[in-house]
Amino acid sequence: MTDSSRSVTQNLRHYLVNPAALGYLAVVAAVCAWVAGVTLFVEHDDASFAGVWAFFVTAPTSFLFVGFTDRLPEWVPLVGIPVGAFVQAFALGAVYRGLTGRAAHRAGTSAA
Repeated sequence: MTDSSRSVTQNLRHYLVNPAALGYLAVVAAVCAWVAGVTLFVEHDDASFAGVWAFFVTAPTSFLFVGFTDRLPEWVPLVGIPVGAFVQAFALGAVYRGLTGRAAHRAGTSAA
């Protein structure tokens, strides 16, 4: 089946359901859980900087949303975290599928 005959949901599943993309999303979820825990339960002044890590693990896509804070509502940068995670996971999944697909194709043609 070629990429052109797949639906959009099949393409998304193809690139997002693999070890690289799922591992990255697990790391993002763990960092966001840590940020939530530190923000809610830690009382010192440096705890407010914990939220920066959620932007770092979803960079560079999430940083695109940070620049729009002067013209849009304050919650707009927070949208960058899930969008960044999705875009980065999709890119990692595409690279993973590209690398493993070529390796499997070469192994199949040379085994005679």
